[in-house]
This record gives sequence, structure tokens and C-alpha cells, in this order.
Amino acid sequence: MQTRPWLTLAISALTLLAAPGQASFAADAHHHHDHHGSAAPAAGLHLNAGSQWETDATLRQAMDDINRSLAQALPAIHRERFSKRDYAALAASVEQKVAYAVEHCRLAPEADEVLHVVIADLLGGAEMMRGKSPLRRHAGAARLRQALQSYGVYFQHPGWQLATD
Repeated sequence: MQTRPWLTLAISALTLLAAPGQASFAADAHHHHDHHGSAAPAAGLHLNAGSQWETDATLRQAMDDINRSLAQALPAIHRERFSKRDYAALAASVEQKVAYAVEHCRLAPEADEVLHVVIADLLGGAEMMRGKSPLRRHAGAARLRQALQSYGVYFQHPGWQLATD
């Protein structure tokens, strides 16, 4: 992913403004600004001619870290013993790992486009986890898990195991 710092902030801002079902809007907005002159983007999540998209080590590490953090949190979340502070820390960790991946991973433009749909949902889930109500925070964790599940379906990641409790 070849991104400028101001663009990363714009992605985050659009994601935060997007409703849960609108996350692809933020991803598409990033795509239009990042890959000038490329073919028109295909909307939403899709496979690469029936195969998963290639990844790089940076992306795999960031996604493993996010997945591991969620796996560690899920037992407490399900027992309703995950505090507002815990949710905020998980959200901050997700945002940090996403920012690192956006800044350092290098994917083909088409794979990058699809990844940004997943990224929008990761950041949307993180924002929800910062919410005032326990129900909204819990829904944010569920959205985060869904984004990780989508990542595993659409991207090559040897040994990927979705976070479970």
C-alpha cells in the first residue's frame, strides 16, 4: 500500500463517519485518491479470479497481531468483563496495527483496493469499541471479528486461524 500520511488520516476520518454498512465508501474514497489512472475499481470484497489475493509479510504480521489481540479479549468480552478501558486499549491497538500496515505493506493495486474494504471495517469496529454504551462496544468487537473473518476468506495468509474464545 502506497499511502501518504494525510491520506491515512482521510481514510480514518471517512471510516469514522461511515455507518457500519457504509465502510466500503471509505475504502473506495482511498482507492480513488491512491491509484490515479488505474482501471475502475470493483466494489466491495471479491476474490482474484476465484483465488485469494496475495499478501506480504507486513500485512500478515499486522493482521496476526490484531487477530491475536481479539482472541485474548474474547473470553472477557463474552463474559461481559471487558471494561470500557479494555475496549479503548483494544481499539487503539487495532488502529496502530492498521496504520502500520497502511504505511508499510505493498500490494498490487487490485489487492489493495479489496484490502481497504477490510481496513474500513477494522477501523469502524475500533471506533465502535470506543462508544459510550456497552452494547455498542460489544458490536464493535463483533465488527472487528467479521473484518478478520473476511480477511481470511479473501487474502492468502498461511496458517490463518480466526480468533475464537
